[in-house]
Amino acid sequence: MDELTVGLAGYVRAVAEQVGVPPEGTEYEVSDTATAYLALAEGRGRDLMLLWSEKHGWSVAVETAPAESPVVLAHLDGPLVPPPRAVARFVADVLAGKRDDARPTVDRDRQALTARLRPYAFDPF
Repeated sequence: MDELTVGLAGYVRAVAEQVGVPPEGTEYEVSDTATAYLALAEGRGRDLMLLWSEKHGWSVAVETAPAESPVVLAHLDGPLVPPPRAVARFVADVLAGKRDDARPTVDRDRQALTARLRPYAFDPF
């Protein structure tokens, strides 16, 4: 497994622990775009999800029909790889009805992303 994938795996695990999502409720992938998915509680009759991508950072979205893209409720402002506790506060705020529609500061440099994720690197779950 490459360094970016290992770092992303550890970061997703750390965020999941802070948000209270079990490992089986998470997914991550590094392909042409690095992405992550965490299943959140059901809300208003629809499944909520916490999404991350190296292009857009963190967002909370609601699942729609399977063939449709999720509807984004809020984006987390700030760095592309914020501390897991900051992500957990963001999720709590969104679930409490507070919305932050700001866009994160995104750096499209894979080497910089790998360096930001390096502190979270460990043997993936």
